[in-house]
Amino acid sequence: MTYPGAPRAPLTSGVMAAAALEPWRAAGPRSRRSAARRPRRREAAARGPGAEPEANEIVVLRRIREAGEGLLISDFWSSALDTINRCLTKHLEQLKAPMGSLSEALGNLHLGSSPGESAVATGSIPGDTLATGSSHWKCVCYGIGNFATCVIARIQLTFLLLFLEKCHIPRSHCWVYDPLFSPLEIAVLQSLGVTVLSENEEGKRNVGGEPTIFYMLHCGTALYNNLLWSNWSVEALSRVVIIGNSFRGLEERLLTRILQKNYPYVAKILKGLEELEFPQTSQYMDIFNDTSVQWFPVQKLKQLSTDTWAFRDEPDYQDCEDLEIIRDGTQEASAADLSSL
Repeated sequence: MTYPGAPRAPLTSGVMAAAALEPWRAAGPRSRRSAARRPRRREAAARGPGAEPEANEIVVLRRIREAGEGLLISDFWSSALDTINRCLTKHLEQLKAPMGSLSEALGNLHLGSSPGESAVATGSIPGDTLATGSSHWKCVCYGIGNFATCVIARIQLTFLLLFLEKCHIPRSHCWVYDPLFSPLEIAVLQSLGVTVLSENEEGKRNVGGEPTIFYMLHCGTALYNNLLWSNWSVEALSRVVIIGNSFRGLEERLLTRILQKNYPYVAKILKGLEELEFPQTSQYMDIFNDTSVQWFPVQKLKQLSTDTWAFRDEPDYQDCEDLEIIRDGTQEASAADLSSL
């Protein structure tokens, strides 16, 4: 399905000036957490006692810039981009795409500053000025959380913005959704140039033949299951890259019978994917734990049985007791989300 780009809301001169004047400062170290621990919901974290008060657009943009400064000077940033680089390079070879355009963009994955880096919080779209052919990738971001008040969500959003820039993906080619976004957060995202979806897709987005990167950190397993169902074919899945929860980690944490019953598409695809884990550093242990880059090689997909591809039942989760997503039309998190507080 196709979603028209929402009109970009320009920053006011006051916001632009304030963002430009704010210095980038290194983010302080985060507390450690085991990578094997179940990721917590960002909306739950945002409601905790350490949550920051929601402010205005100028303050939120300043906080994003500060988060970006911490990322750009960290070892994690260069290591994570190298991991993504390796995955996307293999993915491009699979699609038999011309390597000149994106390989040139991927060659820019480094720590040194570039003209666009300082514009992370000013609403510019550096990718729009690149040569034709370097912007074929689309990006969809689900479940980023309340970044106006939650540090974890804000750093994850900042990583996304910098990643788009480094891979030369225009922000206008990035769709973002979280049912918990506040009006302020929607306004900030629009000013940054990304497209905010107006409806809850529940992850059921078909790539329509276009190479698409899904950025889904710490999302509920049902969201991944829905995404796989929506693209359940060799042709579609071979165009999908997921930056999100490790599917191998899901296999380890969930009982086999629960995985096969409640999340059958995740269970069936385990033999058809390749996965590269994000680096683990003490500074960002609480933010990018259990995160991997995953893609689906054609050779592996074709080795799956015909019965695997014949199964196309839409997930309904009627008997799922631990559903970790907010369904379309639902205003409140499930009991499973609230229990993680």
